[in-house]
Amino acid sequence: MPRLLLAALLLLCSGLFPALAEDVEASDMVRGGLQAIQMIDRDQAGELWDGATPATRKRITRTDFASKVAKSRAPLGGPQQRTWVAVHRQVVTDPDADAAGQYVSVEYETRFGNTPERTLRERVSFRLDADRIWRFSGYVVR
Repeated sequence: MPRLLLAALLLLCSGLFPALAEDVEASDMVRGGLQAIQMIDRDQAGELWDGATPATRKRITRTDFASKVAKSRAPLGGPQQRTWVAVHRQVVTDPDADAAGQYVSVEYETRFGNTPERTLRERVSFRLDADRIWRFSGYVVR
């Protein structure tokens, strides 16, 4: 069963939203972002990277991505409360065709077990790839 769940999440995150950019729903992005963050919660950052956009996989190795995510999250403890607070759309121009394009980022305010007195921001980003599928592009917690 865990393998089946992981396979379903990988399909969702590797081909999140097969829709035209102008048709993407913010609620779909919020759900997709939450699924990506929950993979990070379960120490599956490497698997998340596997379904990432080519620009992300070119920019950072799977090992480095998983390591950086683990290093940023480990001191915080498990998530206690998470609420989405913003959805941002952006068009990026870049000489690298893999990096240029349309992006959507979803921000969540999260309280973690080791820092219950303060709220941190998690941001999950997605890029609309050439095949018109939204794919995971990045994660940061601040």
